[in-house]
Amino acid sequence: MPGRRPHAEDHLSFRANWLRAAVLGANDGILSTSSLVLGVAASGASRSAIVTAGVAGLVAGAGSMAAGEYVSVSSQRDTEEADLRIEARELAEDPDGELAELAGIYERRGLPAELALEVATTLTAKDALGAHARDELDLTAERRARPLQAAGASALSFAVGAVLPLLAIGIFGSSLRIAACVVVTLLALAGLGALGARLGGAPEAPAIARVVFWGTVAMAATSGIGALVGAAV
Repeated sequence: MPGRRPHAEDHLSFRANWLRAAVLGANDGILSTSSLVLGVAASGASRSAIVTAGVAGLVAGAGSMAAGEYVSVSSQRDTEEADLRIEARELAEDPDGELAELAGIYERRGLPAELALEVATTLTAKDALGAHARDELDLTAERRARPLQAAGASALSFAVGAVLPLLAIGIFGSSLRIAACVVVTLLALAGLGALGARLGGAPEAPAIARVVFWGTVAMAATSGIGALVGAAV
């Protein structure tokens, strides 16, 4: 309505780039480190050996997560840049065809043909490539791939997550070591599931249930294998 101030809306999709990497990194840090130290502990190793394995896993895992995220998101970024180059070339070679294509997109979204063409013409005059990137390729500035951001979020969150089970296994004595690590890990996973769901605007209960369930499966499997290997060697 004329004269009415637009109301503010807080959308969550802008968090997608770093949220996915951070949640994945933290989950991997908590679970892989706890599984590693539990497996080593189940083999009957000393506290120093367990802590050494945990610290090595933390450093290696953080570096691996950062490198993996950077390479993966860089590939996504390269694909986005290639699509933009193709679109720029098509705009230069066939501007009328691209204008008709853009108008067709707006028609399919519900605008009358004349209004769709008017909107397409106006947006093309202002920023043709930007209009096609947004409405044809679904590429917006907020959703563009950011390799460094993803790598940093993943490495940092992995390290923070890995510290929790490592502290639990290092602080407590041998009689409580394994139980403390399991409890701390499950609590950390539950907290991570809740936080990730809240930041992403999703229900918390399903997120908590799935991370706790699969975390329990992973720790049980690793502990069992560690005990078998320890008995064998």
